[in-house]
Amino acid sequence: MDYLPIFLDLRGKNALVVGGGDTAARKASLLLSAGAWVTVVSPEPLTAAFSELQGTDRLIHRQASFHDSHLDGMELVFAASEDEALDRQVYDAARARHLPVNVVDRPQLCSFIMPSIIDRSPVVVAVSSGGEAPVLSRLLRARLETLIPAAYGRLAALAGRFKDRVRKRFSSTEARRKFWEKALLSPIAEMVFAGREQEAEAALSRMLEGTADAPERGEVYLVGAGPGNPDLLTFRALRLMQQADVVVYDRLVSPPILDMCRRDADRIYVGKERDNHALPQEDINQLLVRLAKEGKRVLRLKGGDPFIFVRGGEEIETLRENGVPFQVVPAVTAAAGVASYAGIPLTHRDYAQALIFVTGHLKDNSMDLDWDMLCRPRQTVVIYMGLKGLVTLCREMIAHGLPPTTPAAVVQQGTTLNQKVVTGTLETLPALVAQADLKPPTLIIVGEVVRLHDKLNWFHPEPAADDHWHTPLDRPAHLEM
Repeated sequence: MDYLPIFLDLRGKNALVVGGGDTAARKASLLLSAGAWVTVVSPEPLTAAFSELQGTDRLIHRQASFHDSHLDGMELVFAASEDEALDRQVYDAARARHLPVNVVDRPQLCSFIMPSIIDRSPVVVAVSSGGEAPVLSRLLRARLETLIPAAYGRLAALAGRFKDRVRKRFSSTEARRKFWEKALLSPIAEMVFAGREQEAEAALSRMLEGTADAPERGEVYLVGAGPGNPDLLTFRALRLMQQADVVVYDRLVSPPILDMCRRDADRIYVGKERDNHALPQEDINQLLVRLAKEGKRVLRLKGGDPFIFVRGGEEIETLRENGVPFQVVPAVTAAAGVASYAGIPLTHRDYAQALIFVTGHLKDNSMDLDWDMLCRPRQTVVIYMGLKGLVTLCREMIAHGLPPTTPAAVVQQGTTLNQKVVTGTLETLPALVAQADLKPPTLIIVGEVVRLHDKLNWFHPEPAADDHWHTPLDRPAHLEM
């Protein structure tokens, strides 16, 4: 960390701005909004940019050249004269008095730097690149502006009015934290956002009066982690990931996504591979029940979408039978995410008007699938967990009427930097995949839409460090990374 982010209380304090131009006006406005008394020193009249600020008695203009005595009684200094020699003089004089000083647009002459600010007072968010990429900081600020509604300030103010009452009501920090998490994620927040603040305050009072120090009943969050890329998580998923007490996660949850969970949460791995289950499904179901009944907030984190081929329905059936409250957060399923990153649209007016998802688990060394339904023309078939049965899949689809030249693809670790795409036909794909030595997790896509991969392929991740394909000449035909 190159800079320590801090927040200064300038209410009622004196601050100096040297310069009378537009840049100085922006700094003066910022200081006034923070409650400071601002002195502006400039030998010239102030520019029109100051006109909106001059109605306050907290702004004083001293029409004079800067002198060290102007620093008397000051606690913060901005040099914004745009005169390099003068700004250097201000910097040297301020540092001689150990005053924090910022010379605008000259990071080397700053004892502190200014971040991009999202003001939702009393909530304030600051973003900085340490002066290395100010445009990037502004872009991040713009993104955060859209994610943090102005009403969050009113919500924080409401919480502030209840802070002392909550402290008296609960005897431990953990109990207070859980109360606030429950309150701020409840409909009370939506009341504030909708402008119904009196109703929100009454609801918060009722919640506080009806809550005891005893542990609350737990809850299970059944959350989809998507196909692997953390950028594809939903906002709701991320919020629940960061408040859970226990994380119960699968093999297909990528490490970067797991790292986004609450740092001090307990983690329990229950991943399943073919013929190698860390925990049988029935035991997983009962584990969720037990943890919730202990009062824990349990994050059940599943790769892909929790209701598509990952047995989420079975888990919440058990929760319902045992009276355990739960939430379900859908996600970008592997078919949608992986196909998008592979440049293969799952439907297309010229190629496919239907889309079918199937699971490719083998049963007694054969695939128990409705082949006639899968082999109809003008549709796309996406096969989950089908890599081990790829030879059988391609053989049966040809045997049930699809031409051997039907385009098909296998995508390994789609949406991530380790993504690999192998394209071919039902006839050639098994050999190409064997040559590429693909490993699960993979997704198989069969249909004419695969033809569009070469034209629409947009995602070109760097090869992973442990990838054994070293140069384009080393890679088999039709393999892309």
